[in-house]
Amino acid sequence: MNLQLLDSLHQLEDSRWDELAQPAGLFMQRHWLSALQDSGCASAASGWQPLPLQLQQDGRLQALAPAWLKSHSRGEYVFDWAWAEAWQRAGLDYYPKLLLASPFTPVSGPRLLGDATGQRLLIQGLQQVVADYRLSSAHVLFPAADELALLQEAGWLLRHGVQFHWLNQGYADFDAFLAQLSQSKRKKIRQERRKVRDAGISVQVLAGEEISAADWAFFERCYRQTYLEHRSPPYLNLDFFLRVGHSLSQHCLMFIARRDGQAIAASWCLQDGNTLYGRYWGALESVDCLHFELCYYSGIDYAIRHGLQCFEGGAQGEHKLARGFTPVQTSSAHWIADGRFRTAIAGWLAREREAIGDYQQQLFLHSAYKTPCTAQ
Repeated sequence: MNLQLLDSLHQLEDSRWDELAQPAGLFMQRHWLSALQDSGCASAASGWQPLPLQLQQDGRLQALAPAWLKSHSRGEYVFDWAWAEAWQRAGLDYYPKLLLASPFTPVSGPRLLGDATGQRLLIQGLQQVVADYRLSSAHVLFPAADELALLQEAGWLLRHGVQFHWLNQGYADFDAFLAQLSQSKRKKIRQERRKVRDAGISVQVLAGEEISAADWAFFERCYRQTYLEHRSPPYLNLDFFLRVGHSLSQHCLMFIARRDGQAIAASWCLQDGNTLYGRYWGALESVDCLHFELCYYSGIDYAIRHGLQCFEGGAQGEHKLARGFTPVQTSSAHWIADGRFRTAIAGWLAREREAIGDYQQQLFLHSAYKTPCTAQ
């Protein structure tokens, strides 16, 4: 077995990467991660230096960890700003750090691509990279449950969070879904959808190759505008969207809001297997409740009509609870090199995990459903 640290995703064997990533889903596949690197969205210049770790045997790729060297904590959705501040107060450098994740994508799934033996060796390799390069830490975000167990076995610290997912209970249509909600929540959703219709808005659904280059350019304009209105630079660019629209078109779904035939807003989702993933949205003008329509209700409607089992609406957002989404636990694992910080963070994480558990149970008490869905 030979562990190697590379400095570009293009140094990996394409066909074998595709084979290893196939069970991991869309967001660890070659076309997705390469589009992020090649568009400059996830590159050394943007603070996401590709640093993949590969395990080879007799010259053949056996396991893979598409890792990144990070010079900041943006675009991760597992927030460690307080840790970075603690390092700084101690006169130490928190950055760069090592990160194993799909950039800008808070979706759970396999991160260590290979069998259990390969995964254990990759974990050792990540720890060795931290030691060799004198990094503060390594982080594996949103791993699969079996990987989380291996990471914990190796001494990594576990962290929990909460997301909101919509779960299909075999609904025949959107009205059947609404029928399972409490009267007040059902009424609220109908009112919000009616406001959009009364504003003269219709929603066009485009899938796969129906999404043209002009549609991607419009979506990027909306996306960028909305980020700038929130005084935040956008993570992604038009080059990335066009690359994904070309190489992963079969996964792409776009909802475009039009008034009098003129496009004014859009949202972008990706479908992988039986799950729909809501990613980004943007609008060129403000319309009451349009965000809810494009980012939640149109996605739920699409999932019901196409028999999808789950709609993940992205990170955070307690307001999703009132709109039929269910709280779901997420996890991450963290390797802290400095023993003093490791002890302090371990205690802090134990208290946080307990608080997250209590928080999730409280959320279920405020479920939109007459009979709440089961905790996950």
